[in-house]
Order: sequence, then structure tokens, then C-alpha cells
Amino acid sequence: MDALLQALADPSRRTVLGILRDHEASAGELAEALPIARPGVSRHLRVLREAGLVDVEQDAQRRIYRLRPEAFVELDTWLADYRALWQNRFDALHTEVARGKKAGR
Repeated sequence: MDALLQALADPSRRTVLGILRDHEASAGELAEALPIARPGVSRHLRVLREAGLVDVEQDAQRRIYRLRPEAFVELDTWLADYRALWQNRFDALHTEVARGKKAGR
């Protein structure tokens, strides 16, 4: 989980993931979308691959990257407890706001 969260912490890697959310892309296409040199893009792609967020397939001279949905399922499962905690707090806040509105009338 640590590698996954560290991979998501970088804005350039999140940009790559946003592109891949919409469609597969070659390393060259991804490099064109980022304002950094190709060696930097390669390092970001390696981090994403090692974190299990993307898969890569060799297609002749091109490397095609795509998202690995399983990694996001793992992240969503980890976040579920936090989501429930915040939902309970928001529900309690909503109740208090509603009580305040009734008392103010």
C-alpha cells in the first residue's frame, strides 16, 4: 500500500493516470503530455508499474501503457473505513445543522 500511495503522491504520475483513465497510451504520447524530459517520464512510468498501477505491453518499438483496475480496487478497499468515518461525521453535522435551523425558527 505504501508504494501505491507514494506513486499517487506525485502530480506528474497523477497526470499520467488521468490520461490512462481515458485510453491506453504509448510512452511517447505520455511524454508529450508532461513538461519534463523523457528520462523523467520513464522514471515515473517505472514507479507506476512497480506500484502495480499500470501494465505495459511491448508493441514493436512502442510500449503501450494501460491502467490496472485491481490496484484501484485495493486502494478503494483501504479507503472504505476512512470514507465511513467521514460519512458518519457528515451525517452528525447534518443533524446538528438541521436542529439549529429548527431552533432558530
